[in-house]
Amino acid sequence: MTRRDDNPAEPFKKALAEATRTMAHDPDMAVTYSVDPPGMTGDAMRLPQVSRRMTRDEVLLARGTADAFALRRRFHDTATHSRYAPEGNVARDLYEALETARCEAVGARHMPGTAGNIDARIAHDAARKGYGQITQPADAPLATAAGYLLRHLATGRALPRDAANVMELWRPFIEQQAGGTLGALEEVLGDQKAFARFARQVITDLGYGDQLGDDPDQPDEDEGDEAETQEEENPDKQSQDDEKTDESESGNEEPAEQNQDMSQAQATVDDSAELEMQEDADMPEGEAPHEPPPPAPHSDADPAYKVFTTAFDEEIRAEELAEPAELERLRAYLDQQLEPLKGAVSRLANKLQRRLQAQQSRSWEFDREEGVLDAGRLARVVANPTTPLSFKVEKDTEFRDTVVTLLLDNSGSMRGRPISIAAICADVLARTLERCQVKVEILGFTTRAWKGGQSRERWLAEGRSQQPGRLNDLRHIIYKSADAPWRRVRPNLGLMMKEGLLKENIDGEALEWAHRRMLTRPEARKILMVISDGAPVDDSTLSVNPASYLEKHLRDVIGMVERRKAVELLAIGIGHDVTRYYDRAVTITDVEQLAGAMTEQLAALFDADPRARARVMGIRR
Repeated sequence: MTRRDDNPAEPFKKALAEATRTMAHDPDMAVTYSVDPPGMTGDAMRLPQVSRRMTRDEVLLARGTADAFALRRRFHDTATHSRYAPEGNVARDLYEALETARCEAVGARHMPGTAGNIDARIAHDAARKGYGQITQPADAPLATAAGYLLRHLATGRALPRDAANVMELWRPFIEQQAGGTLGALEEVLGDQKAFARFARQVITDLGYGDQLGDDPDQPDEDEGDEAETQEEENPDKQSQDDEKTDESESGNEEPAEQNQDMSQAQATVDDSAELEMQEDADMPEGEAPHEPPPPAPHSDADPAYKVFTTAFDEEIRAEELAEPAELERLRAYLDQQLEPLKGAVSRLANKLQRRLQAQQSRSWEFDREEGVLDAGRLARVVANPTTPLSFKVEKDTEFRDTVVTLLLDNSGSMRGRPISIAAICADVLARTLERCQVKVEILGFTTRAWKGGQSRERWLAEGRSQQPGRLNDLRHIIYKSADAPWRRVRPNLGLMMKEGLLKENIDGEALEWAHRRMLTRPEARKILMVISDGAPVDDSTLSVNPASYLEKHLRDVIGMVERRKAVELLAIGIGHDVTRYYDRAVTITDVEQLAGAMTEQLAALFDADPRARARVMGIRR
């Protein structure tokens, strides 16, 4: 008999794990399910979480991810792969994408059922990254397109729509540059060593041969000849040393008078050098010869964090990105989309307002000449009738000196219902907190372009430097400043509904930007709430830097904010676990829960009981 609290997805998870081990020929491999990004390290594999509802998309994504990892484990040799791996970032990305496509294509030939599952995973990833909206090849990653094309040529299967869009944008260029090499694909597909040489040739054809490094198949030079050459050079060096020794010995036989003259000359040189150093030390700072100071770091949290260029970044107000008429139209569309939630939203707003008003801090001012009679001081009047009566006046501080900033993720993965719910919740909180005399600022962050924009174009034009750092044009949006009344900026949140606004997300720099803005505020208490749906993602930056580059910076910024303690930081993750980044965080699996989560978190911040705050805040243990 099945218990009511049993998870109906467990049998599926166990069956998928066993099938994955069998397919990978690795019976000891550990298979887990998590809301964290999928991955495979050593003998462990992490697959996407499957909820109790077991929707069709969840099942297909889990099966496709499991098949892709299992095929790579079965048909991939790490030693061979490492031997032929290029040195440059772009070349390495191409090499990895081609090898992944090879493993999946070989697996599809042996086990045709895996092809459909992997198609579902590719479709999910391409839709999440917005590949269907790209219209220019420069906005799409070349490595991804090359992997898609090789898989298509090896299997003959049509790609999902969004992925096919990226492939077709780059296909003319790839076939023009590497068409002759791609003709030999059938001969090398089953041999990883031959395929690695084939992949290096494709990379050369595409113009990245300078990033390949040394050819591992080329025999090394005879080290014996080099050592012999060095030995042949040593006698000459030895004879030169002997000559110098002879000259030194002969110099010792010079007259003492000449030696004395040389000593005096050396003393004069030493005195001159000392005097020159003294003059340099006495020289005014403004006139002292010195090198220009190094440029200020791009990040206070991590001085090593690099940005290729900030020339194309922008901090802009929402009303500057659309005409007033368009903002009104988008706001009306937002209201229409959320009409079914209007009753729930109103109840949440009233609940939050009641909780905040109930927690207002009140105090008394004593020894006043008028007001409420202070009964605690009547004893003095009884003891000495000449003592005047004492009065007190109640003082309402109204959450004195508090400002709340809402930092909203405006990335492409938030498109649809998540961004609509986030916008209406920001609306509710702004109106409610304004009634309670708490100032609210609403900010958003995204990028100006997909896949790098003008920053990447400049990088390409300047020779593709190694590890250039962040390689995209930032767009930081001010929907509402803290001092602006809500009635004037209400239409601005409709901008989130604008087609084409939501692109990539670079969370670390956005968080640091919001933190800097808060530090300039005069309020004594500052609260920063981040609403995001996962880790930072920018394909242009990650294609030419380490895979964890943006994630590491985000962790560094969070650590800096929490160490300084000038701002209270909390986060809400939509569909993704953000507790791995933020200590004070809550994760919701359904966007419908966002309004309630925001209400509870903010109300808890004003709760006088620290244990109650900890319970509601979901502090990570």
